[in-house]
Amino acid sequence: MDTIRVKTYAKINLSLDILGVRAGYHMIDSVVTNIDLYDVVKVCKRKKDKLVNVYMRGMGSETIPSETNNAAIAAGLFIQKYGVCGADIYIDKNIPMGAGLGGSSADAAGVLNALAALHKVDDYDGLKDIADATGSDTGYMLGGGYARIKDRGQLVGQLDCRLKLDLLLLLPKSGVSTGQCYATSDNMPALPPASDRVESALLSGDKSALGAALSNGLFAAAQTLNPEVSEAASELNEFAPLGVNMTGSGSCVYALFENDSFASYARSRYRGNCRALQVKTYIPKRG
Repeated sequence: MDTIRVKTYAKINLSLDILGVRAGYHMIDSVVTNIDLYDVVKVCKRKKDKLVNVYMRGMGSETIPSETNNAAIAAGLFIQKYGVCGADIYIDKNIPMGAGLGGSSADAAGVLNALAALHKVDDYDGLKDIADATGSDTGYMLGGGYARIKDRGQLVGQLDCRLKLDLLLLLPKSGVSTGQCYATSDNMPALPPASDRVESALLSGDKSALGAALSNGLFAAAQTLNPEVSEAASELNEFAPLGVNMTGSGSCVYALFENDSFASYARSRYRGNCRALQVKTYIPKRG
């Protein structure tokens, strides 16, 4: 096999507790899950050299420099670690960039999984080391699903949950700087930790409790930096969802609904300025 194609799924944060700073990095405790919004990654072996070429298409990704492209960085580290030949990588982007949906990390993880399959590398710990060196969410993205991630994001604990969630995402036209968002949040009152309550609600299958527990320690800072985030949250609350939250450092805001019908109704009636996407949680097959 010389070519493999994989889907790489976006994620949302159901909770994001900010626990302070250690060695210059913010420590987090977060419950995350994939949603059924994905990029398509195709990886082709090169025959005689160790070159890595990455070709991006969609969502404005064509202008991403190779030196800052996490997919290219992950591929280069894989080739260096395992001494294999290079690769030509083609990525069709559907996950919006700069929204807190983890598209860059998903692509890097997809490249690592694809290269491992192509070269018959069965070494999760080795792949995880590369993923952690590539981005804070990349290690989680290797397996995906419901998980609780801690520290800088590299400590990943899978959650035994298969609850299907119905969500409506709103994507403001302008983004939020991750660095500015964390810096702004440092000067704001910290929210009470929510990850325990979110995990408990998930494991009990209680969507109402989950909606009430949704939390993001960066949400207030993002709203301060970008009024469109605050507007999107207000617009979603008008549909009386179970809960409204932001993913990552924004700018994507989402609402959790009791079922598909309520989410579909909200999507059909939304008349705001944001791009709206109706999605469900995606639970990968294991093994």
